[in-house]
This record gives sequence, structure tokens and C-alpha cells, in this order.
Amino acid sequence: MGASSVRPVLGMTTYLQRAQTGVWDVQASFLPQIYFEGVTRAGGVAVLLAPQPVDHDIADRVLDSVDGLVITGGPDVDPARYGQEPHPATNEPATARDDWEFALLEAALRRGIPVLGVCRGAQVLNTALGGTLHQHLPDVIGHTHHQKGNAVFGTSAVHTVPGTRLAGLIGETSDAQCYHHQAIDRLGEGLVVSARDTDGVIEAVEVPGDAFVVGVQWHPEETLDDLRLFAAVVDAARNYATERIS
Repeated sequence: MGASSVRPVLGMTTYLQRAQTGVWDVQASFLPQIYFEGVTRAGGVAVLLAPQPVDHDIADRVLDSVDGLVITGGPDVDPARYGQEPHPATNEPATARDDWEFALLEAALRRGIPVLGVCRGAQVLNTALGGTLHQHLPDVIGHTHHQKGNAVFGTSAVHTVPGTRLAGLIGETSDAQCYHHQAIDRLGEGLVVSARDTDGVIEAVEVPGDAFVVGVQWHPEETLDDLRLFAAVVDAARNYATERIS
């Protein structure tokens, strides 16, 4: 089987919270369609990974079945993960999801599985590697443009750092759809900044080297006319799958 014919499987993490549909009002695992549509349009196969009790063996077993990992957007990371007390604006901890995603990410990094972090996913990546977050960005930059509220995304011009993987993928600058009130503060070990916005806010990070490990603070799934980030992680997952098959 040629490398170009492999359709890689990408595991995508999901929400775990209240959902209402018809007569039902229950706790549920779900992910907006637009996320996995980005993967499928780029040539991958999307598999949803619901938060559940996890240990190292379970995380490894899950990752035996996927070629790439996408950590999606969602609620704030528990600030206890980076040694801080919660800000009044910080969400209540989503402990089950935190445990699940941190375990999957740790195993993926150890195994060299391609990783794309989206919004919360970038923050999980930074925190897992020992970094910290600004818990409420308006306190730092003085405005709420990054999260306008009521599901209205703000558009920010992000500027990439020359020589980074991200710069090679999207060029010097790009318009980004943002919906976040937190952002990366101190960088995690082994990460480099690959994009900032005009306020100086870190909008993307990555691990230098051959492994594909990229976290973006914005939401690339909101503009599927530009599939470059999804195509990049799908291509990296395809290469990983091909090497594993070989």
C-alpha cells in the first residue's frame, strides 16, 4: 500500500457535559461536527474519544488504534494543574476531561504520534509540559476582543515566527477565529512560540524537530475553506501510519 493511499485515523477528544435533545436532558460526550469535518475533508478518518476513567495502559490501548491526536476546544484547564488558585472567571474544573486528555497527550508525545491542539488543546499541551496560563486575558491586555461572548468569534491577525513549522504551513500572517479568555503565559518545556497576535498574545506553540506537535489558540475549524492545519496533521498522521504499517 502506497503512502498516499493510506487514510489515517485521527482520535479527537470531546466534551463531557450537559446536553439537551428532544425530551432528553443528560450528561453526554459530544463534539461539534465542524471539527471532525475538518479531518474528513483533509482525507483523514475521525474517531471521537470520549472522556472516561483512564490510566497509562488505557491511554496506550486507545493510541494503538489511531495515527494522530487532536485535542479540541472546550472549558478551562484546572489551574491546579499549573499550581495556581482559580480566578473568579475560570470555569469549574472539568476533571474527567482533564485527566483523559493529559493522559492521552502524555502517551502520544512519548510515542511520537502527531498532535494538533485547538484552543483549549494548545493550553493542555503547554500545561502538560510544565507551562502556565493567563487565567483571564482581559486582566492582562485590557479588552475582551479574544472572547466577545454569545458564541461570537473575534478575528485576530496572527503573525508567525520565521523558521517554525507553522510559518511553513500558513505563511507570515493569517486571520484567526478566536474565542478564548485564557492564553499561554510561561512556556512549557520544549515548546517554542510559533505565532503571536497584535497584542503580543501567544497564539501558537510547537515542538521543534521532526515530530508534528502544534497547538493553536484559535479555531481553524471555523473556517474550513482553509484546511491547511487539518491537512498538515492528517499528512503527518498518514506518514506515521505508513511507518507503522511498514
